Amino acid sequence: MLRVANYRPVQHSCHAAPLVSVGSPVVAVAIPEGLKTTFRSLSHRNYRLFWLGSLVSNTGSWVQRVAQDWLVLDLTNSSATALGIVSALQFGPSLALSVIGGAVADRIDRRKVLFLTNLVGGLLSLVLGLLVVRGSVQLWHVYATSLLAGCVWAFDVPSRQSFVSELVGREDLPNAVGLNATNFNLGRLVGPAVSGLLITAYGTGPSFIVNAASFLFVLASLLLIDSKRLHRTEHEPEQDERLWPRTKAGFAYVRTKRELRGLFVMVAVMGTLGMNFPLWMALMSRLEFGLNADSFGFLGTAMAVGSVTGGILAARRTRMPSLQLVLFLALLFSGILFISGFAPTYAVYAAVLPLCGIANLSVMTTANATMQLTADPAMRGRVAGIYFMVFTGGTPLGSPLMGFIAEHLGTRVSIGFGAVSVFITAVALRRWRVRETPVVA
Repeated sequence: MLRVANYRPVQHSCHAAPLVSVGSPVVAVAIPEGLKTTFRSLSHRNYRLFWLGSLVSNTGSWVQRVAQDWLVLDLTNSSATALGIVSALQFGPSLALSVIGGAVADRIDRRKVLFLTNLVGGLLSLVLGLLVVRGSVQLWHVYATSLLAGCVWAFDVPSRQSFVSELVGREDLPNAVGLNATNFNLGRLVGPAVSGLLITAYGTGPSFIVNAASFLFVLASLLLIDSKRLHRTEHEPEQDERLWPRTKAGFAYVRTKRELRGLFVMVAVMGTLGMNFPLWMALMSRLEFGLNADSFGFLGTAMAVGSVTGGILAARRTRMPSLQLVLFLALLFSGILFISGFAPTYAVYAAVLPLCGIANLSVMTTANATMQLTADPAMRGRVAGIYFMVFTGGTPLGSPLMGFIAEHLGTRVSIGFGAVSVFITAVALRRWRVRETPVVA
C-alpha cells in the first residue's frame, strides 16, 4: 500500500469509485468495476500463479517461433514448403495423440502431466538452441525437434485446457478462457519483436536459449499451486478404466452432442485453412515486400496487438458462448482475412493484422469456452483432446497446402483461399443449424 501524509480524499467525475483512506495514513485505490469484471479470475491465487508463469513461457515460445521460421528460411533458401513441413511436424502428432492425451487428462493429476510436458519442452528448446549457437544445426534437427515437441504438446494441451476449470471453477471459466488468450497473445506482442532484434544482432541461436529458460517460470508456478484450493469434482468411476476404451468413450460422447459436432467442424476449418499466420506473415514480409527479420517481427507484434484486444474483449463478455456466436464471428473473421491478403503495401498489411487478431481471438475464445461449458466435467479432458485434434490436426495438411499454393500461385492467393474456405464453412453450418434446430410448438 502507498503511504501518504495528510491524505485527503480526492473527488472524481468518472464512474469509478473515489479513492478512500483506510486507517488514516493508508491510501486504498478503488478498482473500477469494469476492471474487476475483466480480470476477476486473477482473484484466484492458483490461477494467478499459473497465469503469470504461463505469460513468461508464452513470451519465450513466441521468441523461438519467429527464430525457428527464420532459421528454416535461411537453411532452405526461403522455401515456403519447408516452412509448412515444420508446422506440419509440430501439429501432426495431435491427430493421433491428443485424444489419448485427453484420456490421460481425465485419469491422471493434470498438474503432474503439465509439469512433465513443460520440462521436456524446455529441454528440446535448449538442445536446438545449442546446436544453432555451435553452428552445427541442420534442417533435419529442426524437423526432429518439431516432431518431438508436437508429441509433447499433444499431451500438454488437453490437460492445460481442462486444468483451467480446476483453477477457477465453472462460474469464472469463460472469463479465464479469455484471460488465457490474452496471456498467450501478450507473449505474442513482445516475443516476435524481441526475437527480431536478437536475430538481427546475434543470429537465431539465442532465441532458442531464451525460450528454454522461460519454461522454468511455468514449472515454478505449478510447484507453488495449492492443491487444496483446486476446484475438483468427484466423478463416478467408469466401467472400463483402460486408456483406449476411455478414449473411445470420448468420441461416443461427442457424437451425442450436436453443438459440439458443429463447433468442431468450424474449428477444424479455421485451424487447417484460416490461421496460417506465421507462414503468411513470413512470406508477405520476405517475398511480397522484400523486407528483413525486423519487419517480420513487427508483423507478429501487430497481429498480437489485435489478439490481446480480442482476448480482453472476450474476458469482458457477459453473453454466454454458443455455436451461433462462433459462426457469426467466423464470418467476420473471413472478411477481414480476405482484405489482408490483398493489402497493397507493408504498412497497410501491418494495419489490417490487428483486426485479424481481434476477429481470430474472438472466434477461438468463444469456441473454447463453448466446448468446455458444453462438456460434462467427467469428459472435459477427452473433449478438449478431440477439440485440439480437430483444431491443430489439420495443420499437417493445411500448412503444406498453403505453402504449396503460396509458392506456385502467390502468397496473396493462399490467404484468399483460406478466407473463402472459412466463409463457406460458416455459411453452411449456419444453414445446417437452422435446418436441424427443433421447432417448439
